[in-house]
Amino acid sequence: MSDDGWKAAPPYAHAESGFTPRYRARCFCGAVAFEACSDPVDAKICHCPQCQSLHGAPFQWAVIFHKSDVRFVRGVERLFFYNPETGTAGRVLPCKLSCADCRSPIADEGRRMFLAFGPLFDFGSPPRVPAAFEPTCHIFYGQRVIDVHDDKPKYLGHKGLSPLWEDM
Repeated sequence: MSDDGWKAAPPYAHAESGFTPRYRARCFCGAVAFEACSDPVDAKICHCPQCQSLHGAPFQWAVIFHKSDVRFVRGVERLFFYNPETGTAGRVLPCKLSCADCRSPIADEGRRMFLAFGPLFDFGSPPRVPAAFEPTCHIFYGQRVIDVHDDKPKYLGHKGLSPLWEDM
């Protein structure tokens, strides 16, 4: 694919038929907006130092979709891509997306998955988070900066690929 070939593939472009939006999200300033046509595959709370630093918070809420179930409806030209492995700007997968205007973190883009950030979605007022968006677990809990007291499994690393915190 050419350097700009990604603009013709999901989630950046979609044929209009068959895509019925169920959920809508946008960055803080509204310059970038996207939709999802399905429930997320999973949702997690991540406590890794990279997420803590990027979000300026003790953890972040990732809502995971197949890339084909997401489409940008505004602001593709306003996206800023960053690859943490190389420490450089640019769309080299996996990478992080943010708004070039307000700098809101938008998502982590993988090769097949799109990890959107839950607080960007419009759940109405007052917000009513759908059950499908509820986090199923905590990941990288061993690197947490605050304890979270809930009944969700807490993995030391990735879900299903590392021991549970309670087992340590």
